[in-house]
Amino acid sequence: MSEPSELAVRAEKLDAADELAAKRSEFVLDTVSDHAADVPVVYLDGNSLGALPAAVPARMEDVVRRQWGSLRIRSWDESGWWTAPERIGDRIAPLVGAAAGQIVVGDSTSVNVFKALVAAVRMARETDAGRDEIVVDATTFPTDGYIAGSAARMTGCTLRPVAPAEVPGALSGRTAAVLLNHVDYRTGRLHDLPALTAAVHTAGAVAVWDLCHSAGALPVGLDEHGVDLAVGCTYKYLNGGPGSPAYLYVRRELQDRFDSPLPGWNSHAEPFGMRSDYEAAPGAVRGRVGTPDILSMLALEAALEVWDGVSIDAVRAKSLALTDFFLECVTAYVPPGRVESLTPAAHGERGSQISLRCADAGDVMKRLIAAGVVGDFRPPDVLRFGFTPLYVGFRDVERAARVLAEVVA
Repeated sequence: MSEPSELAVRAEKLDAADELAAKRSEFVLDTVSDHAADVPVVYLDGNSLGALPAAVPARMEDVVRRQWGSLRIRSWDESGWWTAPERIGDRIAPLVGAAAGQIVVGDSTSVNVFKALVAAVRMARETDAGRDEIVVDATTFPTDGYIAGSAARMTGCTLRPVAPAEVPGALSGRTAAVLLNHVDYRTGRLHDLPALTAAVHTAGAVAVWDLCHSAGALPVGLDEHGVDLAVGCTYKYLNGGPGSPAYLYVRRELQDRFDSPLPGWNSHAEPFGMRSDYEAAPGAVRGRVGTPDILSMLALEAALEVWDGVSIDAVRAKSLALTDFFLECVTAYVPPGRVESLTPAAHGERGSQISLRCADAGDVMKRLIAAGVVGDFRPPDVLRFGFTPLYVGFRDVERAARVLAEVVA
């Protein structure tokens, strides 16, 4: 048997010094057979679906058997079902740099993008009725583009796709709202939220940010940077489970002006008054629509407990260290010319994933998964690897690069 490589030895030392290493035991992770020995599966797809926090199954057993099975309708009050969207929103708030009372959990990211964009246009037009343009990230995840197009048609706006770096020069007195992604889903590029938000405000428009690929992976600073509206999913780095509800952030100073295009009974000032006229509730509750999905909502709440005692700055530091180490290992192990990184090397421009261009990426990813290294493939030629610092370690990273080298060779 050959001696472990210098990189493998360094990975062990880095894991031993990792202040977040103990968090790994709070997740359900499996093993795979590798050269007649069982080794942990290297799960690098947390940017699509986070691993299962170990506390969730028992909590859901209680939710289903006791709260629903025994208490039934009483659980809306006695188990706190009714207040769950705001309560869980307050648990997410510190992870995205927001004070309490500004985030409500519920609906999907797509629905929340629609609510935020239409409300943004309405707010912009309060002071300038001539604003008739929505600027959207030209590299956005397709659904955001579809929703932005629908919001533009509904509000009589022109939709203008613009690359994030070109947004400041594209803004004008016509711009009502700007929808941007904090991290590019395909390349892992981190966009400059503070500078772009400031540029949008200078133009008199409303900034809407999609945080799906940054929340739970790096500091966001919603309050600090004056973001107006933000949306995000909870099933990626927040580990809320498949289809777990998304969230909507409305900056406190704008809450009285937030005019949702989907006013529902849950956001009514008197939800049980059953009045025919609509009066919006105060605060972030305005972002609610209908009856919340309680089962997935409470699974998310249980999942968020893994964040107790965790600093998002520590998560970011480990994320950068993991991705740096992965790139170093790929360079050392993978034959030259077989892969090319699409993710910026600069820390200030990198999220928590590495995207590699590979000529036969689809087949390569299938073989990686069969070998116990799980990432994902984006056509036509991109291998994506997401690094979730709460359960990914440096030995995982070294093994992933080593298996990648074996597969592409």
